[in-house]
Amino acid sequence: MSASRCYLDYNATSPLRLSAREACVAALDLAGNASSIHREGREARRFIEDARRRVGGLFAAAPEQVVFTSGATEAANLMLTPELASPTAPRGIRRLLVQATEHSAVLRGHRFAPDAVTLLRVRPDGVIDLTGLAEALASDGGSPALLALQAANNETGVLQPLREAADLVHASGGLVACDAVQVAGRVAVSLADTGVDVACLSGHKLGGPQGTGAVVLRKGIVLGPAVLRGGGQERGSRSGTENVAGIAGFGAAAAEAGETDGTGRLSELQKLLEKGLADVAADVVVFGAAAPRLPNTTCFAVPHTSAEVLLIALDLAGIAVSTGSACSSGKVSRSHVLEAMGVGPHLSQGALRVSTGWASTTDDIARFLDAFGAALRRMHKRPFAAAA
Repeated sequence: MSASRCYLDYNATSPLRLSAREACVAALDLAGNASSIHREGREARRFIEDARRRVGGLFAAAPEQVVFTSGATEAANLMLTPELASPTAPRGIRRLLVQATEHSAVLRGHRFAPDAVTLLRVRPDGVIDLTGLAEALASDGGSPALLALQAANNETGVLQPLREAADLVHASGGLVACDAVQVAGRVAVSLADTGVDVACLSGHKLGGPQGTGAVVLRKGIVLGPAVLRGGGQERGSRSGTENVAGIAGFGAAAAEAGETDGTGRLSELQKLLEKGLADVAADVVVFGAAAPRLPNTTCFAVPHTSAEVLLIALDLAGIAVSTGSACSSGKVSRSHVLEAMGVGPHLSQGALRVSTGWASTTDDIARFLDAFGAALRRMHKRPFAAAA
């Protein structure tokens, strides 16, 4: 990351932590295949199992509950299947209930037939409508369902009531799958406490290398047939020679995130940012502000502005932010998340997302506010004062 740049797009990807880089380099020096029984193979296996323990620790899960994948998208495809099995869901899973604001990897990455999928509405603050969930669970004769529910939205940072939703789903004989990508290393999450049955996460969102991810299973949950079949690695759930260097870096990042990334510092940066935004533009709207949110994420808009124009102006000023999800082929388009929340085009077309992380500082926030205020003044020739 260039020293001249100001990076505020951690929800898209996080800069690689030094500990993760060092772990990757150490693993790259290994010659062994982790499936081999000789010393070199055992050493590669040690790297993987150490990382498995560290990643599981993010969710208070045992190492054997972790399955490594190439990323959260593959993990979502693996866990979102009607063949997910559990002793608590003896009748099997017949349909998928998916929240309207889910990531595209969940909305399009499942293995259910189209007519077995129900889209669930959210409230204007971005939180799932639990009444609507109860109605959906009771429909179709109350047949068992898998609920796909994000722990936190990648665009707005809105946190979902996982425990309340899980209680409703379990009472009907169903299961809960959670996209936990954005909470990993930022908010403490326990599978047991939240009631989540299976979760997916990504290595590069918490400072690990790209191309790494995992499924974390509650004890007793069995994944359906593998998406990738072959040598039977990852206890038959994900075939293919393991990416030892990537997994080692993922584990190192998970350990550091779990030890050092509390909500306090990020919350202070968020408060500083949102106060500064209100000073720069009194009519700014912060999406999901009335709901519990991640301490690192602020999605906002000033009415009748263009996010694309602002994004370019900020980039030219050396600042990296986002218009929302970066996982959409580089396109700048209207956010399906804000649309589901009932946000009109006059606001959604100007939506920007600032997301901080392990290396963010107060100087980054001040620099952003100065540049944003200047860009806004040029766009509307408003007599705003520069941010302090």
